[in-house]
Amino acid sequence: MRIVIKIGTSTLTAGLRELHLPTLHKLCQQVAALAEQGHSIVIVSSGAVACGRQELNYPKLAAHLPAKQMLAAIGQGILMQHYRNSLQWLGQRCAQILLTRADISDRARYLNARNTFAALEQQGVIAIVNENDTLATEEIRVGDNDQLAALVANLIQAEKLLLLTDQEGLYTANPRTHPQAELIRSVQGAPTAELYAAAGAPVLGAVRSSPPSSHSSTSLGTGGMLTKLKSAEAALAFGCEVIIANGARANVIAAALFDPTLPCTRFIAAEHSPKESRKRYLLAQQSAGRVMIDPGAANALLQGKSLLAVGIVAIHGQFDLGDPIDVLSATGARLARGLSRYSSAELQLIAGTDSKYIRAKLGFSRGRE
Repeated sequence: MRIVIKIGTSTLTAGLRELHLPTLHKLCQQVAALAEQGHSIVIVSSGAVACGRQELNYPKLAAHLPAKQMLAAIGQGILMQHYRNSLQWLGQRCAQILLTRADISDRARYLNARNTFAALEQQGVIAIVNENDTLATEEIRVGDNDQLAALVANLIQAEKLLLLTDQEGLYTANPRTHPQAELIRSVQGAPTAELYAAAGAPVLGAVRSSPPSSHSSTSLGTGGMLTKLKSAEAALAFGCEVIIANGARANVIAAALFDPTLPCTRFIAAEHSPKESRKRYLLAQQSAGRVMIDPGAANALLQGKSLLAVGIVAIHGQFDLGDPIDVLSATGARLARGLSRYSSAELQLIAGTDSKYIRAKLGFSRGRE
């Protein structure tokens, strides 16, 4: 089984300011045990910035990207050395892979990254992944390791994605402010509007901007329950089961993967058949924009028919020919993703237009679909 395990800063520090090495070693013991059983494991690890802060004795720095990049540059090697020491003592080898959004967006680099993961798997090497914070700009950053973990799960076609945090899972409300909040044990399919609301989001879906929130977000980490919901939504689209569990629990990794009684939140993928390579690549891309379509066009699209300009009622964002865009229903639910045959400016002119009039409005036509 291919498994991606995302380990958050709050888990690695055990609630402290610095890396808690006994916790890291216990997690490595669990990973090594799975590897010995024949499972292929990829770790997406936070903690580099925390290591950098510790190395510099916790300086007061401005909250901007260059400061974080500097801390990541210092801490990344320290973090990897801790993983290497622990896994080597357990008889396992590891390798570091640093990714940015650009490595996923470019088709050639996407395939190259996939081949690298496959080669490491063939050699029985545990890949440890982080975002390339040292060089990434705002435009090419994934943004948080929860999202990165979902992209990696897609890249290697993982069956399960485990998100370790400092909570048991997703609750009906923030358990820190609502003691009566109940743990949501199982979710069938993609997160609903109610689940996003429970995580603190005012709107549904990863296609809309939302403020950082909710149950878990420390000064050391960038994640929260909202980012984990977005990660789950993305991974579920790839057919990957997602589990959110408390990283402080004893033997949590094996229990989360194989013990149905463990208190955690499990997202069950609606479909389990792996999508063909190009569709998986498309799903991994960052949407450049959105088009909203009327109910008739939505019904046609869901029946496998083409999307025509006449069914488009609104265009959001700026995008060019060939950019990946999301297709939304009239209620804002994401129905599909595809490559646009027209730019957003061109679609503004032909939205709601019968296909036979496209040439008259634009002076050209790239096709009716």
